Amino acid sequence: MDRRRATAMLAGLAAGWRSGVGSGAGPAGAAAAVPPPGPRDLCPICGMLVAKYPAWVAALRFRTGEVHYFDGAKDLFKFLTDLPRWAPGKRREDVGDVLVTEFYGLQRIDAARAHFVIGSDVLGPMGHELVPLASRAEAEEFVRDHKGRRILQYADLTPDLLARLDRGVFD
Repeated sequence: MDRRRATAMLAGLAAGWRSGVGSGAGPAGAAAAVPPPGPRDLCPICGMLVAKYPAWVAALRFRTGEVHYFDGAKDLFKFLTDLPRWAPGKRREDVGDVLVTEFYGLQRIDAARAHFVIGSDVLGPMGHELVPLASRAEAEEFVRDHKGRRILQYADLTPDLLARLDRGVFD
């Protein structure tokens, strides 16, 4: 999928979240509506057991109720930016809840409202990770405390950026 199409898809998903479209529970109740991963749930991107990394769990629930768990926000966004590869037959309109675990409180939050820090000294299960924070103030504090390089929003997370993050490139 080309970058422009993936960026448009993420922007559309974020817009849907802001308007409440796509979530049976709505953004405020989405975290409670999506159960935690079980001991055998595997990340569809890397194959890791997700429950082993509760501080990093991300989840995507389709409108059908089908849930996919990820061992970090980076793999969640790899999945979202290439649905035809990872979820054949699914479309952007099929996506319901998109959740990440925020760093400080370890609560699941709406990914469209999160602030993501890259380039810090904090590594996730798969190395360099998108570190989700609940507010801009928390993201700025995290940048200071952990030598973060950039604060990003949902719509900034393109396939190219994710590939560079895997290589440790943060600019």
